[in-house]
Amino acid sequence: MGRILIIDDDVQVCETIESLIVRTGHEAVSSYNLRDGLSKVQSGDFDLVFLDISLPDGNGLDYLQQVKDSSGCPEVIILTGKGDADGAELAIQGGAWDFLVKPSSVKQITLSMRRALEFHEEKQNKAQCVALNLDNIVGKSVEIKGCYDLVAHASGSDANVLVNGETGTGKELFAQTIHENSKRSGNNFVVVDCASLTETLVESTLFGHKRGSFTGAQADRKGLIPLADKGTLFLDEVGEMPLSVQKSFLRVLQERTYRPVGENREFKSDFRLIAATNRDLEAMVAKGEFRQDLLYRIQTIHIHLPPLREREGDIRELTAFHLSRLSAQYGVPPKVASSDFYDVLDNYDWPGNVRQLFNVVEQAFVASGSGNTIYAMHLSDSLRIKLAKSNLRKSGQVLSEEVGQIDRNAAESAVQPVSEKKDTVILNRDSVLGNTVSDILTEELPPLKIFKGMAEKKYLEELLLRHEGDTATILKISGLSRSHFYALLKKHGIND
Repeated sequence: MGRILIIDDDVQVCETIESLIVRTGHEAVSSYNLRDGLSKVQSGDFDLVFLDISLPDGNGLDYLQQVKDSSGCPEVIILTGKGDADGAELAIQGGAWDFLVKPSSVKQITLSMRRALEFHEEKQNKAQCVALNLDNIVGKSVEIKGCYDLVAHASGSDANVLVNGETGTGKELFAQTIHENSKRSGNNFVVVDCASLTETLVESTLFGHKRGSFTGAQADRKGLIPLADKGTLFLDEVGEMPLSVQKSFLRVLQERTYRPVGENREFKSDFRLIAATNRDLEAMVAKGEFRQDLLYRIQTIHIHLPPLREREGDIRELTAFHLSRLSAQYGVPPKVASSDFYDVLDNYDWPGNVRQLFNVVEQAFVASGSGNTIYAMHLSDSLRIKLAKSNLRKSGQVLSEEVGQIDRNAAESAVQPVSEKKDTVILNRDSVLGNTVSDILTEELPPLKIFKGMAEKKYLEELLLRHEGDTATILKISGLSRSHFYALLKKHGIND
């Protein structure tokens, strides 16, 4: 018998689903708001949760990960009163089992509930809802925690995995974590640098060679593929692999056999494949730069690592983690970072992601000498200059856009009839950004960080106002990813 929680402010919906649950032999509990629902899901082990999106005290999607991470690791079926394609996308990306539009038929609800419970039972039997060894992975943001379920899934199977993300996001670290949590953890984790593979040496590097098989082969050499037998073969930056090499490797991947250079026999290697890239392999396939059949083979499980700039709140946790590690490495007392140090880190875009952050933190750690506190002044001049220029560019762009809008409004006003001028005045008065800067600057100046937060909130409100909540247009204009956009809305308490 399964335990099922319904979080929905519509009493009739709760009673209908409760009736279906009881008739199928399961236990039903209802909550009519998020606060009560979250309290119940944390205090009891549920197998399934029906979660409404529009609740009196919040958006259910914002708490999807929290529900999934509760003690019972329940499956979640999202409920909504309208067909929302963007909401469905976010729900599925967040790991929801299904997305149902109210009112749904009894048959549809029952079928989705039964399948979700069957999946949950099978998952529990396979012990996939267990604590992973994530000693070296740091982060509690919704974006990075969404990757943990995929890591658990990959660790419990032998399927090929593709990890993609920008440079410095930790692709090799995630690959190692999958290996260390898998049944192959007692064997080799072999790294292949695909960018360094050349057509002349690829066979020798991957398959090995016999002594005297070519000029310079003075002894037998074991290749990387036989070294990975019973372990994991990690193809780093697989997007850099030459097309000719891709063809050679595809057969090895299909058959798990190889032939060393100079050998007349084939050998088997039982390796598990994990590949990583910072490139868009599907776009490369479209351009003929990557083999489609190879792409199909390597991405049975696909894990996308978010860039650091989209991981809300993780910068401080990563910094504290690395400072602790550096103190142990250098054999000195623990050091802490000051608030102004964190202010600088929080306002930088981190194009090099976690790798760049760790490098910057270590530079500041060394620069602080024997002191126990790290300040912004301990950061390198180059980073502080980059940050200052970045802030000036952002400020200049906003200012130029505002000035341009004022000029356009003035030009339109000059040619409009009197009846239309009134409408223009009303539009400008309702515009969120219209007098924001002047209003703030007429009062006592706030700290820069607070000012940026105020401007960011006003910018988001103006986007929603001008484009009437058209998410696709808003994302195109702002340059934000969908997850980052919704994270900012949540941060500033804006209801879209």
